[in-house]
Formats: sequence, structure tokens, C-alpha cells
Amino acid sequence: MNKLQALFEQLRSLDPNDPGRWPIGVRVATVALLFVVAASAGYYFMVWKAQRPVLLEEREREGQLMESLTVKARRAANLDAYRAQLAEMEKSFGAMLRQLPNKTEVPNLLVDISQTGLASGLEEKLFQPQGEVKMDFYAELPISIRLTGGYHEMGKFASGIASLPRIVTLHDVEIAPASADRNATEPGNLILNVTAKTYRYLDEDEQAATDGKGKKMPNAG
Repeated sequence: MNKLQALFEQLRSLDPNDPGRWPIGVRVATVALLFVVAASAGYYFMVWKAQRPVLLEEREREGQLMESLTVKARRAANLDAYRAQLAEMEKSFGAMLRQLPNKTEVPNLLVDISQTGLASGLEEKLFQPQGEVKMDFYAELPISIRLTGGYHEMGKFASGIASLPRIVTLHDVEIAPASADRNATEPGNLILNVTAKTYRYLDEDEQAATDGKGKKMPNAG
């Protein structure tokens, strides 16, 4: 303790204006301290401060890469579930495609739609297939239909359409009293105006003829 106090007293007695008179040990320690301070200042201004923007940019990039890695790891962990879901979707899609008629089946389907109305007890006033509308892999076939009859018979018609083995949808349904139609044989009945749409799968040549963008393309024929 006395030696430490003596060292402090010796340092206090040093003349800062005359470092040449300082003990050799103090001078060496002072020069070493000044060197360390100068080196630290040079490193801060010339290296650390200049490279700090690069460091911050790399840290940000590291965060983005870690986030991307986390997302990919999560996807990889769920890969089996995705594959099972894809297989189920392909199975469902295949089942739907099997419900689309081909070219040779369309005439029979049109007959089935017409017969469904008659079998329901409705009188057919109009059955007019419209121009085919092509999508990317299937074609839409709208049919304008006008039927007359009772309300319950119209319900049977809708149920019969839903029971057909091929996909048929009903659109633009309008029901009005038959008295509005001068040609109605039974004024007490109702008039059903509806657009039935069925669909068929396009073969490879027909798909190649479309624009590939899912636009509607009216059939030239």
C-alpha cells in the first residue's frame, strides 16, 4: 500500500511541461498509452467508421436470408402434406373432367336436357343452343330454354338437371305468370326462362388453337 501511495505521489510530482525529467518507466508507459490511443482512434475513423455501413447492410441481408431459410424450412417440413393435398386435388380434378362430355356425347346430352323438362311435366316452348364459348381447356355450351307449367314441375326440372351424369348449370332464371304470354295454352301456369350451360373438354388440337390465356373465344363455326 505504501509503495502504491509512493507511486501516486511520484506521478503527482511530475512536471507535464518537462517530460524529459520523468523516470524512464513513466516515459515508456506514457508513450505506450499514447500509441494505444492513437491506434484506437485510427482504427475507429479509418476502419470501423468506414466499414460500418457495409456491416449494417450485411446484417440486414443476414436477416433476410434467415427469414427465407425459415420459410423454406417450414415448406420442407410440410412437403408431404402438400404432396398429399396435390394428389387429392388431381384426383378431384380428374373426377370433374370425367363429368365433361366430349364432342360425340354433346348431342345426347342436349337430348337429355330437353327430355328432363318434358319428363317433369313442363311444356317446351324454346330450346335453342347458342354459340360455343371456348375457355383455356374446356368449352361452354349455353342453351336458351323456355318452359311452361306449374311451380312444382319447375322444381322437378331443376332437380332433374342436377341429377344428370354430366355437369349442367342453370343461369339467368326468370319465372313469370303464363298470362303474360298470349300464346300460353294454360294461363294459370308459369313461364320459365333459363339459360342452361353444359361444358365439354377441349382436345389437344382445340387447346392449341386458343390463345392460352383463358380468354373467351367464340367458335367460328
